[in-house]
Amino acid sequence: MGKLTKSAKEITGRHNLTVRVKTAKFKKKSSNQWLARQLNDPYVAESKRQGYRSRAAFKLIQLDEKYKFLGKGKTIVDLGCAPGGWTQVAVQRNKGTGQVVGIDILETEPVAGATIIRQDFTEPDAADKLKALLKGEADIVMSDMAANTTGHQQTDHLRTINLVELGYEFAKEVLAPGGIFIAKVFQGGAEGTLLADVKKNFAKVGHFKPDASRKESPETYLVAQGYRGKSNSSDN
Repeated sequence: MGKLTKSAKEITGRHNLTVRVKTAKFKKKSSNQWLARQLNDPYVAESKRQGYRSRAAFKLIQLDEKYKFLGKGKTIVDLGCAPGGWTQVAVQRNKGTGQVVGIDILETEPVAGATIIRQDFTEPDAADKLKALLKGEADIVMSDMAANTTGHQQTDHLRTINLVELGYEFAKEVLAPGGIFIAKVFQGGAEGTLLADVKKNFAKVGHFKPDASRKESPETYLVAQGYRGKSNSSDN
């Protein structure tokens, strides 16, 4: 692992107690493994301590620590926002200004300072509903969307890349010049064509795996900075 981000150092240092779970006859081994992982995960404990709805909030915090894109007055679209951890962070860092709009197929409890739509983003009218809510061009489009996992890594990769492509096409429609697009991807090698197009439309493109991502997870985040604008889009 590389150099820990500031939040990772603080959190892992604060939670260093290992909890062991005894196997009960009526429980599956996998259930006990999941419970043990949750109990020993410092980000699960810290998310509860700080009032975040999910440990994923720290992934966004660490992305922001590295790339410094969140801040006062931003217009932000959160794709796949449930249960709301990323939305909470976005609202906090907007400091009561700007606009945060989210969408998810799952029910998401309201987040003060944000507008959330319950709908499948892959449905034809979803993008138009989001656009109608925006007061202007977006500064950030961020996606933590992922298809339901099948256990087959390549299948999961392809299904998630499809969601990334949908998010990317939406981002090109709503981002202001200089805007940023962030999306979760699963490693698998099928994103070459997508990356080539992203590099044409953004000044700087890279990948980053936050410390809050589990080591065994194939997820990483595509980070595209400096949108060149619709007039320079490779679709034109």
